[in-house]
Amino acid sequence: MSHDADSLQTDSWLIAAGRTDSAGAPLNVPLIAASNFLIGAGRQYARNEGTPTWEALEAIIGGLEGGQAISFASGMAAVAAVFDQLPVGALVVLPDDVYQGVATLANDGANRGRWQVTRLAAIDTARWVEAAGQADLIWLESPSNPLLTVADLEVICQAPRKAGAILAVDNTFATPLNQQPLALGADVSMQSATKFIGGHSDLLCGSLSTTNEALYQGLRHSRELNGATPGALEAFLAVRGVRTLALRLAKAQNNAMALAER
Repeated sequence: MSHDADSLQTDSWLIAAGRTDSAGAPLNVPLIAASNFLIGAGRQYARNEGTPTWEALEAIIGGLEGGQAISFASGMAAVAAVFDQLPVGALVVLPDDVYQGVATLANDGANRGRWQVTRLAAIDTARWVEAAGQADLIWLESPSNPLLTVADLEVICQAPRKAGAILAVDNTFATPLNQQPLALGADVSMQSATKFIGGHSDLLCGSLSTTNEALYQGLRHSRELNGATPGALEAFLAVRGVRTLALRLAKAQNNAMALAER
């Protein structure tokens, strides 16, 4: 795991991550419902500089993913920020089985002349390797939603890419506990925190993680300009939810295996 406390087991680290160590501070990350902050500490307006609640969530997800994380209002808000980095006329390559919201966003942009879209079978690794040298955005989803198709991320992420291209992986179904796209060579790892991260079907939230500083700044700038920021309550609930991710995911996998073996 890529978090900053390698001496701890991941489930233990998740309980401690994102908390302050200041004397007298609350043990739990507070729900900070504020749009403005007093001048003098480098934070004035939440849409621009964020809030401590968002930052706690980003510290946890970034620690799991092995990069810097940016939180968003939803998974699709995060997806849109990646597409927002593309130049007009860009070539976008998507899997044949991909989350419907992503397919709709890509098709809408293509219909308005913003980019071109090509679809490839997720299991056709050779074609993905070839496409990596031509595309401006390689969007992978593994396992996919809804068919759970698995792509060979290790091979595709290591394929030579066009200069300036972005390779992004929707890591929602695997979660960072089972799969590390950034370590494999992806530029961006996306989470719909609405799902496993939140875990309780009571929030909409998303995240993008990257190790590329310029890309991080571009994605954060997109969030700022488009107002795609998470709600205070949603970020607070996502922090609460992710603390039990390791336990919940292990149980979900055990249950799935029991059903598969019946």
